[in-house]
Amino acid sequence: MKALILITAFLFSNLMISATETKIMIRAKARDAKFIGTSLGGAHIIIRNKLNQRILAEGNTTGSTGNTDLIMKTPKIRGNSIADEQTGGFVAAVDIDEPTFVNIEVISPLNSKQAQAVVSTELWLIPGKHIVGEGIILEIPGYIIDILKPRTHQYIALSSIKDKPFQFQANIVMMCGCVIDKGGVWNSDEIEVKGILKKDGKFVKNIDMSLVSTNLFEGHHMIISPGNYELVLYAYHEKTGNTGVDKVNYVVFE
Repeated sequence: MKALILITAFLFSNLMISATETKIMIRAKARDAKFIGTSLGGAHIIIRNKLNQRILAEGNTTGSTGNTDLIMKTPKIRGNSIADEQTGGFVAAVDIDEPTFVNIEVISPLNSKQAQAVVSTELWLIPGKHIVGEGIILEIPGYIIDILKPRTHQYIALSSIKDKPFQFQANIVMMCGCVIDKGGVWNSDEIEVKGILKKDGKFVKNIDMSLVSTNLFEGHHMIISPGNYELVLYAYHEKTGNTGVDKVNYVVFE
């Protein structure tokens, strides 16, 4: 019996010794923009063994959004990294004892549910062969849009808005939190922002939204009758294919 215990312990110790820590850097980068880091709450990373779906590592990206000039203005040359030591990422330490095919899933932006996208890739991890430095970069398309006015399910008296334009307002940023401004790196003049207004389920009008200050877009419409209203607000950039949507419902009563 004692011999059996010793043999089992020996085999178990050999198994433990054979597992090798393998590091992999995962980064989430907004399409046509920068990296997703601490300032936006991070992107959530999950690494799974593709064979049995067991989670090998998970966590959130932390760090800065990166160097704007390096990422957005410097021509990309093979071998040159667009990430520095401060750039947001998540370093996973995975213990494996043989080459393992993994699925890497990125959920981002973690704290903006209406804009959240899931992007994934698959690759082989080799024991002890680290993938660090710039690491694996997954691209997150889109915009984060938050409708500020009207508020969700806000009740508005028709008498309070009669004979004056009703204001719509939304905050729009890149998926990394980078700012949108007139003439800026992310130029508001290149982004189409509109609201689709419905009343009692029927189309009323397309609302043109214009930038009034950094990230802030406004539009107006004369509301002349009570009802259940819905505003679907979108942003669209033709050059990159970036899109984003937010929706709000509100009630106008007599």
